[in-house]
Amino acid sequence: MTSAKTSSPPAAEPGLDPLALAGRTWNSRLIVGTGKYESYETMQQALDASGAEVVTVAVRRERLINKEGRSLLEFIDTDRYTILPNTAGCFSAEDAVRVARLGREILEQLNNPGAGWVKVEVLHDKKTLLPDPVGTIEATKELVADGFKVLAYTSDDPASAVKIKEAGATSVMPAGSPIGSGQGVLNRNNILLCLELLKEGDAAYPVIVDAGVGSASDVSVAMEIGADGVLLNTAIAHAKDPVMMAHAMRHACIAGRQSYLAGRIPKRLYATASSPWEGAISYIPGE
Repeated sequence: MTSAKTSSPPAAEPGLDPLALAGRTWNSRLIVGTGKYESYETMQQALDASGAEVVTVAVRRERLINKEGRSLLEFIDTDRYTILPNTAGCFSAEDAVRVARLGREILEQLNNPGAGWVKVEVLHDKKTLLPDPVGTIEATKELVADGFKVLAYTSDDPASAVKIKEAGATSVMPAGSPIGSGQGVLNRNNILLCLELLKEGDAAYPVIVDAGVGSASDVSVAMEIGADGVLLNTAIAHAKDPVMMAHAMRHACIAGRQSYLAGRIPKRLYATASSPWEGAISYIPGE
């Protein structure tokens, strides 16, 4: 007589907790940029493949229209995506504030929920694209006073990150490495310190790794060490196959989050056998 094995339906997949940000929640913890793509059609397909629900747009009047006269915003479903306007290309707090207000004006006309948001970037120089912490703090203070929810791009310096939070930022976004460099998370310990200090007494404070990501493994690393999300652009837009890379980034973000929540095993100097030694048939050297 044989007994039939019964199977139960698969359990709900764990580790898919939503990202809470600026009073709203999203299922995806991946935020994707809209620049650098070969075409708007490729961008549109990549956004869909990424599973992202928040996308960033650089606010520059002339860059919202391409050389064919087509508008970037015509290729973004503003009912599906929350648009996060950013101040890319600004080198002073004054310019960042001006651009943020322009972004708000554009998104209010679209009735998009991102109208009251801004990703603040105040850069130090054109060559390195490293952030100017003083300008970032100044812009953050002024924009917060003007009612904005500020997500602030900064370096992985923990002291600067804390000061930006104290200036009123809704989220601090330390860089894994320089913008567009594809070097991944270069200083893991600094990101860990940013996470610890920014979340001290405020565990739910969102910390998002922004910039420098080059591959899916970079996204997983950022998520595995406890980042609440990852923002990226170039890694998808300049991949040989942007749509396939967008799929990869989507899965990497989920896998990294699940790994973080599950808790990794400690690293050890010596091996630890998976099977017990008791009852081993073969000779064990030294015993």
